[in-house]
Amino acid sequence: MASASLLKSSPVLDKCEWVKGQSLRQPPLSAVRFHPTAAPSTLIVRAGSYADELVKTAKTIASPGRGILAMDESNATCGKRLASIGLENTEANRQAYRTLLVTPPDLGKYISGAILFEETLYQSTVDGEKIVDVLVKQGIVPGIKVDKGLVPLAGSNNESWCQGLDGLDSRAAAYYQQGARFAKWRTVVSIPNGPSALAVKEAAWGLARYAAVSQENGLVPIVEPEILLDGEHGIDRTFEVAQKVWAEVFFYLAENNVLFEGILLKPSMVTPGAECKEKATPQQVAEYTLSLLKRRIPPAVPGIMFLSGGQSEVEATLNLNAMNQAPNPWHVSFSYARALQNTCLKTWGGLPENVKAAQDALIHRAKANSLAQLGKYSSEGETAEASEGMFIKNYSY
Repeated sequence: MASASLLKSSPVLDKCEWVKGQSLRQPPLSAVRFHPTAAPSTLIVRAGSYADELVKTAKTIASPGRGILAMDESNATCGKRLASIGLENTEANRQAYRTLLVTPPDLGKYISGAILFEETLYQSTVDGEKIVDVLVKQGIVPGIKVDKGLVPLAGSNNESWCQGLDGLDSRAAAYYQQGARFAKWRTVVSIPNGPSALAVKEAAWGLARYAAVSQENGLVPIVEPEILLDGEHGIDRTFEVAQKVWAEVFFYLAENNVLFEGILLKPSMVTPGAECKEKATPQQVAEYTLSLLKRRIPPAVPGIMFLSGGQSEVEATLNLNAMNQAPNPWHVSFSYARALQNTCLKTWGGLPENVKAAQDALIHRAKANSLAQLGKYSSEGETAEASEGMFIKNYSY
């Protein structure tokens, strides 16, 4: 149960609080306990030393009309993006693209957090300014991808598990020192492959351990149990599987003493499989997804930041808008990668003279999703390109 202090209203975190505090904060006396077997002078610092900060950071990210820009593609995945516009996968080209993404004027009006890859967290823009500092100036909280990717899960039905717990404690502490204030860990569940009980449990346990370690080090964990779009199944089957997965995830989060007020959930929307012949309307997606959220997600969780998972830019925005036509117990928003970047990347094409147009395209999508978070989006005037699906079968992230 949360302490009484956590049940009080916490203000949105002022950006100077989570930027300038580069050294680990001294915990309040109430959060420090004496270890019964240690020498009297030895203090053991509990996760509670960051509790108030975690709550404030989560509320800052889950602020009205704003969402997350997911730009945490690994160098290999970023290379695939660059290859699609004819660019070589070099650090200079990755730096140029990431600079483009973080420097549009007014980005902070629509984006509250940006998930970075490790290289980006320590990287500067092409003009020599630290990317973390650029984000902070716009009121955007820097985040960091901490998982080490998917590998085959032995004993399963050709399923996978997410690695990265080894060394996470020390890495999370270093990321906090560098300016990150939230983290992301993505694991996946495949419906065509089962999913097996083993895969679901492994996904849930890994997310819970990651979340606990992140909170111990001052990082708000984004919990991402992605239900892959792959498959011919209908929306009812997705609902059935997601219901099981989310229940398992929150069971193990509780078992690991994770503070719900200090996390963000990044789930898939409840949709039919990408190869299902029967498509769902935004209203159907909203009905199924909100029903599942109400059954499985405690209202203590401040924000639900949906992934797009291969939906088209417009489809992802329409679905989000449909979910915000009435008040929700949580901040229902977005944490999109391709659904924010696709048109932007194509517009840029690697040419310096296209940077302004590419940034305009990014701001257009960010503003559209900001309006969707407020339930005020209209697809009028959207291009045909923005309506093109981005699903890739057996997509490797």
